[in-house]
Amino acid sequence: MSTDQSPSEPLTRVHLVRHGLVHNPEGVLYGRIPGFRLAEAGERMAERVADYFVGRGDAAQPRSDVAVVTASPLERAQQTAAPIGAAFGLDVGTDVDLIEAENHFEGLTIGHGKGSLLRPEHWLYLRNPLRPSWGEPYRAQVDRMVRAVRAARAAAEGREAVLVSHQLPIWVTRLHLERRRLAHDPRRRECTLASVTTLTFEGATLAGVSYSEPALDLLPTGPVVPGA
Repeated sequence: MSTDQSPSEPLTRVHLVRHGLVHNPEGVLYGRIPGFRLAEAGERMAERVADYFVGRGDAAQPRSDVAVVTASPLERAQQTAAPIGAAFGLDVGTDVDLIEAENHFEGLTIGHGKGSLLRPEHWLYLRNPLRPSWGEPYRAQVDRMVRAVRAARAAAEGREAVLVSHQLPIWVTRLHLERRRLAHDPRRRECTLASVTTLTFEGATLAGVSYSEPALDLLPTGPVVPGA
C-alpha cells in the first residue's frame, strides 16, 4: 500500500495582485477617481506579473493553473489584469468588492510639503487613525475583500484565481487573515506595486499566506503617493 498522502481537500490558490505604477504627475491621492491609468512602467509591471504566473509552475505543471482573473473596476486594476487574462485565454471579470478604499483626501496632494493635512478644515477627518476616520473603515474593507476571495476560491476550486486590487484593501485583508491588528503604520505595508499576496486554501480553510514581488526591479526609486 502506498504511504503517499495527499490533501483530503482540494488545494486552491487565490492571488491578490496590486496594480502597477500609475501615471500621476501631479502627485494627487487619486483613490477612486476615474481616469488614472498605468504609466509606461506600470504597463511593464503588468506584463511582468503575467510572465510570473506563466512561469511559476514546475516540471509536472510548467505554468500556473489560473482559472479566474478578476479586477477592481478602476482603470489601473483592469489594465494590470489584462495581460494576465490574455496569458491564460481568460476574460477579465470585474468585482466592485475589489475597489480602492474610499478616502476623504481623494484628489488632494498630501505629502512633501503640499500642505493639505495642515488645513484646519481637514483636521476632523484625522481624529481617529484606528478606524480610520478619513475614509472607509478597515473592517468594511476586509469584509468586502473576504467576500471577493471566497467567491474566487469557489469559482477556481482546485486551481488558481487572480484578483487585482489596491494596496490598502489587500494589506488589511492580509492583516485580518494573519490575525493581526488592522490599525497599522502605512510605511510598514508589505504590498509594493505589482506585488502578489497568495492565499492557499485546503478546501475552504486557509492553509498559508505567501508574498512575492515579481516587478521588484521596476519599482520607482523616488517617493510614491501614499496608498497609491
